[in-house]
Amino acid sequence: MASVRIREAEEGDCGDILRLIRELAEFEKLSNQVKISEEALRADGFGEHPFYHCLVAEILPAPAEPQGPFLVGYGLYYFIYSTWTGRNVYLEDIYVKLEYRGQGIGSKIIKKVAEVGLDKGCSQFRLAVLDWNQRAMDFYKALGAHDLTEAEGWHSFRFEEQAMRKLAGR
Repeated sequence: MASVRIREAEEGDCGDILRLIRELAEFEKLSNQVKISEEALRADGFGEHPFYHCLVAEILPAPAEPQGPFLVGYGLYYFIYSTWTGRNVYLEDIYVKLEYRGQGIGSKIIKKVAEVGLDKGCSQFRLAVLDWNQRAMDFYKALGAHDLTEAEGWHSFRFEEQAMRKLAGR
């Protein structure tokens, strides 16, 4: 019987993480928006000042099985700051391959992000969900998350690079 381990990603995982990012984008019907490369993931996630952190879900086969460990999910997160509450952790993506869902892997990733956030002094753990993904919304609510759009009317906005250039006068 194979077991699952949640661990911090290593540089050598970047190819598998990119593959999982592409699978998530396909699931979300946003494949055309993936612009990141394996090299960028490596440069931005590792080194002295990483822009992001990542947990991976790894299947550890039973000793008699010929294949080695392989990644079936990830949780990419980073730290943000709230002027009202201070340190926060933001889960940008969480993804578990379809055939491994329903086994508690997503819950394990979320619990580990919560642990990391608490260890770093965070008072909140934030994430966003597409409005059509009711299954994910129900899952997060069952774990204790509050829907801020529903409860407080918050809407999320984003400036794309061209708008940023215009704002910056470039």
